[in-house]
Formats: sequence, C-alpha cells, structure tokens
Amino acid sequence: MHKHSRRLLRSIGLVCALALGATACGDSDDGSSQKSVSESDIKAALEKGGTITVWAWEPTLKEVAADFEKEHPKVKVNLVNAGTNADQYTALSNAISAKKGVPDVAQIEYYAMGQYALTKELTDLTSYGANKLAAHYSPGPWTAVQAGTDGVYALPMDSGPMALFYNKKVFDKYDIEVPATWDEFVEAGRKLHEADPKAYIMADTGDAGFTTSLLWQAGSRPYSVTGSTNVSIDFTDSGAKTFADTWQQLLDEDLVAPVSSWSDEWFKGLADGTIAALPTGAWMPANLESGAKDASGDWRVAPLPQWKEGGKASAENGGSALALPELGKNEALSYAFVEYANSGKGVQTRLEGGAFPATTEDLQSSKFQDEKFEYFGGQQANKIFAESAAQVADDWAYLPYQVYANSIFNDTVGKAYASDTKLADALKSWQDASVKYGNEQGFTVK
Repeated sequence: MHKHSRRLLRSIGLVCALALGATACGDSDDGSSQKSVSESDIKAALEKGGTITVWAWEPTLKEVAADFEKEHPKVKVNLVNAGTNADQYTALSNAISAKKGVPDVAQIEYYAMGQYALTKELTDLTSYGANKLAAHYSPGPWTAVQAGTDGVYALPMDSGPMALFYNKKVFDKYDIEVPATWDEFVEAGRKLHEADPKAYIMADTGDAGFTTSLLWQAGSRPYSVTGSTNVSIDFTDSGAKTFADTWQQLLDEDLVAPVSSWSDEWFKGLADGTIAALPTGAWMPANLESGAKDASGDWRVAPLPQWKEGGKASAENGGSALALPELGKNEALSYAFVEYANSGKGVQTRLEGGAFPATTEDLQSSKFQDEKFEYFGGQQANKIFAESAAQVADDWAYLPYQVYANSIFNDTVGKAYASDTKLADALKSWQDASVKYGNEQGFTVK
C-alpha cells in the first residue's frame, strides 16, 4: 500500500471532494422517489441484450462471464482487469471524477466499500430487491455491502472469515500446543524461538488489513460513521488496548519474522517451517498449495485464537463484492450479471474454481464442509472456516476513505515494527493522520 500513497492522495482526495458535493446535493433524497425494478424488467433487458463492462481481478469470474453469455446470447460481458485493489480504485476514482470510462460493474473490497457507497457513487440495489437477499449471506460480508446505511450497495462475492493455519510438523517437533488464546500464541512463539532461533511463530511487518481484523475480533470499534460526513476515529478503547499490549510482546521479544507477506522469502518460510503459523482469512489454502507445495501434509487449520479464554469471536480478513457504479450504463443487465455471479448459478462455478463463499447455504452445506484437504492431511478445514464465518460480529465499520487510511499505515503504525516506537503510540499516529486527512477532505472527524 505504501507505494501507492502519493497517487491515492491525489486521486482519492479529488474524488472525496467531488463526492461530498454530490452528497450534499443528494441529501434531500430520502428514498421516497426510489425506483422499483421488477423481475420482468430484468428479463426484458436480458432479452434485448447489450454489452456490460465489468472491472474485476477475481479469476473465477472469467468462467462465470462465459456461462452467463451462453445463457443470454444477446449479452456481451466485457471483463477487464483494471488492476488489483488499490490500483483499480485509483482508476475507478479517476473515471468517476472525469465522468468518462466508468464500468458498469466493479469489484470492490469490503474495506473500500464505504468510500464509494457513502458518497453516493454506487447504485443502491434495494430497488432491485437486493435487500431481500440478506439471509443468503454471512453477517460480515452483508454488513459490509450496506456500508453503514439502510441501502445495499453491492452483492457479496466472497468472504475471509479468519482461522489459524499452523505447521503441525513444527508444533509436534517442539511439543507446542495449538494456542486457544492470543496469550498462548505469544507463549508458543517464545517456546519455538527459544528452541530454534531461526524459527518464528509468524511473519509480521505490519499490515492495515490484518490489524483492523484483529481489532474487530478484539471488540474494538475504532471507526464510527454517521450519515455521509460525520466520522469518529479512536484507537484507545479496551479492545485496541488489549491488541496493542499483546502484540507489543511479540514485537519487543522479536518473536515475529521481519518478512513481508507474499514475498518469495515469506513463502519459503512457510514451506520450510521457519514461519510456523499464519492467522488469516479462509481464502488462504489455495495460496499455500501453490506457494508452499513442499509443505503439503505438514499444515493444519484451527480456530482463531481468542482474546478471552473460552471466547468465540472471529473477524473477516479480505473479501470483496460486485457493485454498480452510479455512472455506469445498462443497469438492469449489470444487476442481472451480479446476481447471477454472487447469488445464482455463478456461485457454484466460482466455488469449483477455488473461491471461498459468502453465501450461508454453501457455507453450511455438507458438500462444502465435508471436503477433505490433502494439503492439510485430509482435514475437513471448511468446517472450521464455516464456524468462523458465523462468529463474526456484524457491527464493524470502515472509514469512508479507508483506502487512503490504509495507504498511510506503513508511515504510522509501521514504525512500531521498524523502530522502538510503541504500537499504542503508532496507532495514535495513524488515528491523528486519518483525522487530519478526513477534515481536509470536508468530513467532520473527531
């Protein structure tokens, strides 16, 4: 994220300023004039046909688009990879501000949803009956696509309920028990590193998404958004303090490897056992299978460690949805595709391609839960992932400019990983910088 910070500052700042103006103009719209789109309207649009442009990087959508075109021969789906996450958001924000080249459908991660939904840049899908699909999705993703409002601004595509991936071979070698709490996780890190100074319980150089996920699980609610412009940021509540105090021990005692996630060194450590655990989202198995092939059979999955003994809290880490930008065209066709991909036949296609579901029916199905993972020694890991998905609190909120906030994480919180700066102080720096930026963009932030 750090490398994108200057570029995001320019593009997102402009978008937020423009969007705030649009929001002010739209505040008088209480929803009373909202259109209603019937199934017959959508059917007529499909029969008439046309072309829709979909910006997305998720690979399973290629097959979904092909199947959709087969079912609806008059419809052409122009699938475009405009970049992954922050790169696409920059392109999308630039297109919206220029009112030119805006896609009909855009993949947007949950943490970035508020940036576009709260500023009225996404179509409220309530008019298409999307609000009636609430029971189809697990709580974390569904809350995210509502973006703290009464509207529904996207349909969830996947999810990332968290779990603990751990190297059983390494744990057994050093007689380390699978930690049920984060305090036990710290103890496991001490035991491992003492037994083998080259081995670490995990790698961590600081990551905004991982930090906010652990805060979410700890019960911290640092962000609060009221209406479109009133924001509060506070990293000093009890949940944040619990996280900072616990993680500070890992940093002070050098128990986490100073290795960047997704680097070759990181995958090497996961493969050879010098990085022995990985708390992350349920989308991780395919990445382990491809990036750490030699460790097949060594790894297992366990529930995410708890902040309180006996607790059953989890959080989402990652995941995205498909939304309809307000300036896009062919709205009915676009919604038909989104519903097909994320609620209809396309879901199974994507699951078969390795995606992790956000749909409760699939999460709870015996077909899904009974799947045995050869990589995890035949373990039915989906049972753990599904249970985690059901234990995610649904009252978490992100900032309406979270993309920017995440881009400055390394310049603030990152200092706790690279210097003597304490994590609590670094979080305060992140808070102050996020407040300052929000106020500069016209939000009322405290």
